[in-house]
Amino acid sequence: MVIYKHELTSPPKDARARELWIQHAAGFILFQDSRAYAIDRIDTRLTPKARAAVIKGIDDALYGLMMIVDGVSGQLANDSDEISIAMLVRHSRKLPSGNAALIEELDLQDGDGMCMGIHSWRDGDFGEHPPAVVRDEGPAPKRAVRTSSKKAKPTVRAKKSRRK
Repeated sequence: MVIYKHELTSPPKDARARELWIQHAAGFILFQDSRAYAIDRIDTRLTPKARAAVIKGIDDALYGLMMIVDGVSGQLANDSDEISIAMLVRHSRKLPSGNAALIEELDLQDGDGMCMGIHSWRDGDFGEHPPAVVRDEGPAPKRAVRTSSKKAKPTVRAKKSRRK
């Protein structure tokens, strides 16, 4: 089922429960917007065995992404420099103006581990406080315009190589 057919649940009041809820919400989004998307596009003419092999490939690729998100892999370095990928999850609150205010932000490398969560998410278990419920039929909600109190960091662009 596509993500727009779901609605975010209210966050738990307890700080630790809310942190887990945010992590489960990230997993839910990744599962709906990547795993479910890919599974929905599997050729319906495949045998059940071939379909299962394709789903295993999808799950393996998603697990590889979770390892990058957790910082287990995904760094590229030399003796003096390193490039790594970080994934942030933002919880925002919609304002009457149509904008959104940042409530909380979590770097998933600081979380409990997306590699751990994936095993329960495959079974549809998104924790004690599930982040989403199926929405009543109707159009997808309008997204709030996110504004940030942080100033944007200047973009540093690498010079183009002159090699031919």
